[in-house]
This record gives sequence, structure tokens and C-alpha cells, in this order.
Amino acid sequence: MSQTITIDPVTRLEGHGKITIQLNDQGLVEDAHFHVTQVRGFEKFAEGRPFYEMPSLMARICGICPVSHLIASAKACEAIMAVRIPHTAAQLRRMLNLAQMVQSHALSFFYLSSPDLLLGMESDPATRHVFGVVAAAPELGRAGIALRRFGQHIIELLGNKRIHPGWVVPGGVTEPLSSAKRDEILAMLPEAYAGIKLALTAYKQIADRFKPEIEVFANFPSNYLSLINEDESIQFTDGNLRLIGPHGGVIEDGITATRFTEVIGEAVEDYSYTKFAYYKPLGYPDGSYRVGPLARLNIVDSMGTPLAEKELIEFKQIAKGPVESSFHYHHARLIEILYGIEKIEEILTDSLILDTHVRAVAGVNRLEGAGQAEAPRGTLMHHYKVDENGLITWANLVIATGQNNNAMNKGVLQAAKSYVKDGKFTEGVLNRIEAVVRTFDPCLSCSTHAFGQMPLVLTLLNAEGKQVDQLIR
Repeated sequence: MSQTITIDPVTRLEGHGKITIQLNDQGLVEDAHFHVTQVRGFEKFAEGRPFYEMPSLMARICGICPVSHLIASAKACEAIMAVRIPHTAAQLRRMLNLAQMVQSHALSFFYLSSPDLLLGMESDPATRHVFGVVAAAPELGRAGIALRRFGQHIIELLGNKRIHPGWVVPGGVTEPLSSAKRDEILAMLPEAYAGIKLALTAYKQIADRFKPEIEVFANFPSNYLSLINEDESIQFTDGNLRLIGPHGGVIEDGITATRFTEVIGEAVEDYSYTKFAYYKPLGYPDGSYRVGPLARLNIVDSMGTPLAEKELIEFKQIAKGPVESSFHYHHARLIEILYGIEKIEEILTDSLILDTHVRAVAGVNRLEGAGQAEAPRGTLMHHYKVDENGLITWANLVIATGQNNNAMNKGVLQAAKSYVKDGKFTEGVLNRIEAVVRTFDPCLSCSTHAFGQMPLVLTLLNAEGKQVDQLIR
């Protein structure tokens, strides 16, 4: 008889999701889906609010990557204001964004995924967590904790809060960097360099053990999207977008924030609250693409910093064209952490980094604005419309997880077909299927804003836990 295997919840993710695997009468996998089961409404919450409040409001979408929302939102507001922010403010924002990238990537690699990599996919679930990693590899575990602390402390020093800082505002930032804080960050760099070098060495030593997983962890040709500089180097905060095809050729270049929704659409499936982004000229699902560390390293020709550049050259030797297996997201994250540390050090040597002119001021000069940036998980876009009083009349957010959504679902199906045979599976098999999703490091809290085709069920229980009412919409 046909059977459905349900993994609920999917563990070691930011947010709430589940996986369902449908087996046919022969016990073979027929279909599989990754369901994002939580629903939020930030786009509707924003309506009626003054546009200058948007960065601070939108940062509340996520406690892991609030800086990405701050920056993309502020850039959309600056398009409405029609201003260019001061040079020093732009540099400080870049540093803040890189610090967030470092801490988020450290969380993903060390806390969420390294238990599988270091302890094994079949290891005891009771110890398959970051504390198990620290017990098995103390030096590496401490390095991961320190790298996350490094990024978080820079966010705290710049924005005065580790989570949801209000420092980024339309027009720039609220206060300049002091020499004392600059020197404190510089003093943290040696430990950060040592930690990421240790992690890269350790990863390369164990990666060969996972050749079977590399083969089936979302390993297929796809399109890729990310920001890129004019000199073909990696970019997280500025620049325009490039979309490449499965063989590495450019499909479209120079995609600005104002053109994003002209070329990128969002489809809705009835099994998930997260949308499915796609490149409109190719349609859905053919126009689906991947974003994030793997996409960024596939697209760029250079990292722009010496140590990360050497790592990129080695990374690109994995394949003749784009690196396809999403298992390699882990490797790409570590390279980006190294880049982030190098770039932060470079920014701190800017002769104008302590300049006190860090904010431009203006009112409503346009009734529409869009801003884009690279979040740790990939491209993020905020798009707003306002009335003449500057109140939000419409908002749209295109989140990285939604842009990876099709690839995650295809990857879950690919792995399930490979590992589930004759209707039989082990806990380790189910963990591998979960681990496919973890390679993308989805942020489900950020991503859930789909049009409500998926039914919403509200159940009222009494004090004894018995159902007394239910509303289905």
C-alpha cells in the first residue's frame, strides 16, 4: 500500500517546517515536499506606517539576519527620498552586513550542520548537536563559537544591540564609529583569522567522506543569482544582480533593484506558505534559480581579498562549470567568512572611517522605491510604495529562502529517491534528507508571506487539552 513518511519538525533550522515523502505501492519514492508551515504578515503590517520606520520594523522579521532587512529596507527608503548616503555611512553599513554574514554563517556551519559533518549522519541524535561537536572536537567547537561571537560583537559595537539594532536608518546610520570601537574590532581580528583557517582545514579533511551525499544533495543543473561588482568580484551590499545559467553563461546582467520585480516573479504552491521565485522570461518552474553562498561563488570571478581569493580558486576546481551540489554550500560559507574578516579589516583602514558625516536627510521625493542586498542566505529585495505623506500603501519582500525554494524541494526529492528503498528507512536516512534542507540554511521566519492558498487551521483547546472549536480558512 502507498505510504507517507513525515519528518515534523525538520530540526536545526531557523523556523518551522516539515518534510513529507510519498511512497507508491512498491515502496518507492513517488514525490516529496518541504513544507514551510508557519505564516506571518509583515507586508500587510507595514501598510499605513511612515516609510522612515520601515528599516526598524522590517528588522523584526528575523533575529538571525536583521541587518540584511535593515539595509535592503533603508535602500528602498533612500530611493523614495532620492538621496545618496555619505561615503562613511556606506562603509559602516558594509562592515555591519559582513559582520552579520560572519555570525550567521558560523551559526549555520558550526551549530546546525557540523554535528552531521563531524559526528556523522548516523550518529546518536541525543548527541548530534553543537555540544556534541564541542565534546568531540573542542578546538573546532570553540572556534565556531568565537567566530559567531566575533560577528555579533561587531554588530553590537556598531549598532549598540546584537539583535535588531536601530542604527541603520534611511539616509545612512545614526552615529559614527569611534576610534575606541575601531581599535576594539581590530584587536579581535587575529582570533577570527585563526578560527576560520582552522575550520577550512578541518572541512577539507572530512569532505571526501561525504561523496555519496554530495552526489544527491540537490545536485543538478540550475540557474544562479547574486550581486556582483563591475570588476567581477563578490558584493554583499551594493552593485547590481547577475543571473547565470546551468553552464555558467550570463542570462541577464545589471538587474537593478527597480527592475527586480520586472524580471523576477513569485509562484505559490498549495503545500507551503513560502513563495517560489523564478525568472519571468523562462517561466515557472524552468526559471527557478539558486541564491546564497554557492550561487555567489559560482557567479563571481574574484573575491577581492587575498586569502579568500586563494580559497575561491581552489573551490572552482571542484567542477569545470558551476559547482552544482548544494552540499558545497558548507564550503562556500567558510570561504565567505574568511572574505568577511578580510574585508572588515580593509574597511577599518579607510582614512574616512571615523568621519562624523554619516547621514543624509530628505523627505518624500518619489512615491516608490526598491532596495536589494545580499543576505547570508542570498539575495534580498524590499519594494515599497507610499502616498504623498510618506505612508506605506504597498510593500513586497522577496526573500532568499523563497528563491531557493524550488531547489530545496527538488533536492529533498532527489535524496529521498536515493535513500528510501522498498519503503524502508532508518533515522540516519531521514537525517540525511533533513540535511539537504540544512545545506541551504533556510530562514523560514523571513520567508513566510505567501498568498494564502494553503489552509489556515485554528484549533481551540480547553484546559484539559480537548478540542472545543476549530476554524478552517
